[in-house]
Amino acid sequence: MDLALFDLDETLICEDSASLWSRWLVSQGYAPASLVEQERALMARYSQGLLSAEEYMQATLSPLAGMGTLTVSGWVRRFIQRDILPRVYPSARERVTWHQQRGDRVIVVSGGGDHLAAPIAQQLGAHGALAVGVEIVDDRYSGLICGTACSKAGRLTHWLATQNPAQFDQTWAYSDSVDDLPMLEQADRATVVNPAGPLHQLAQQRGWEICRWVK
Repeated sequence: MDLALFDLDETLICEDSASLWSRWLVSQGYAPASLVEQERALMARYSQGLLSAEEYMQATLSPLAGMGTLTVSGWVRRFIQRDILPRVYPSARERVTWHQQRGDRVIVVSGGGDHLAAPIAQQLGAHGALAVGVEIVDDRYSGLICGTACSKAGRLTHWLATQNPAQFDQTWAYSDSVDDLPMLEQADRATVVNPAGPLHQLAQQRGWEICRWVK
């Protein structure tokens, strides 16, 4: 059995799930219209290294503070049906199915919260998700994260430490972003999806598979 790791945003789907979620909350009247622009500004600062992952996550989780888990679960189901599934790359779905048919363990790896990543992974037929833990107290979202928002590679290393290492013959990794280089470098078989210049050049140098997935 192999382990197949799939980045979520711009790899399995053609957009950013956190941005889509903010827009969905606003469209349903569950958050003020200002949330969309706030999320964009936060993401820009985070991308520039001016904001920590913890600060970004806690700011974007604020609309859920005090909300019951059953209520949010219902929201997430509707969100996935309307805004996530239509944006899944057909080739990504085919690759996930290929791994499933081989009997591989398929895991979605996301820089976002597990309140979105876990149900998205389930809908895509993955066996689980590695994402930022979102705190729940007395069946309600606190608006905070659990612990620290470590890197994808850090979460992967921690998760692998809880697994039987002998059960995986090879590790496959799929991502569109040079930010996921540590995860790609850990894999035996790395695949880059619609890579920008630097990642494309690196993939060519290292002989990684390069895919062009279109919606």
